[in-house]
Amino acid sequence: MNHDHHVASADPACAMAHGELPAESAVGTMVAVFASPVAELLLHFGLETGYRTVLFEPDPVRLTDAMRAGPHQIIGAPGGDAFGQLADVVVTDHDRPELGDVLAAILAEPTRWVGVMGSPRHTAPHIAALRERGFAEDEIARVHRPIGLNIGSRSPAEIAIATLAGLIADRNGRPGGFDWSAQTSGQSTPRSS
Repeated sequence: MNHDHHVASADPACAMAHGELPAESAVGTMVAVFASPVAELLLHFGLETGYRTVLFEPDPVRLTDAMRAGPHQIIGAPGGDAFGQLADVVVTDHDRPELGDVLAAILAEPTRWVGVMGSPRHTAPHIAALRERGFAEDEIARVHRPIGLNIGSRSPAEIAIATLAGLIADRNGRPGGFDWSAQTSGQSTPRSS
């Protein structure tokens, strides 16, 4: 059976997928926090899905030449238009010593969404760091963890894809498989995403 090309055009989403309509303009800003392999891939895939992409790295020594050459903006401190109400902020390294200070600064901004990568099997270090800085429990609860879709991601590319898919689902008001309690025995738990 032949697919009628004109039928696809009746549905804007289908027409966009077939290249008949231009992709939507920028959906907001994705800020990847801390230079890491996952951050690099998040910025790449985020750009492809319509985000304005920003890398927030307070330590410029950690930036690779490839990161510096990318099409994204690089900033060393929160603030400005990168952290507006349409910003999705993803902390890609929960082991950095400046995690608490960085999150405290981010939570002072009007971002749409904030998340920290990390395994659901381990204690979330950002909770203690924010409590030490006097944050109330409702403020700490603004920080999502684990993040992304529960697909068993392990590699940096898989983690970036799962994270981005979760952000797209959240932005579109869809559940997107965020149920991390559905782990069954015998299945591995994602290391980080």
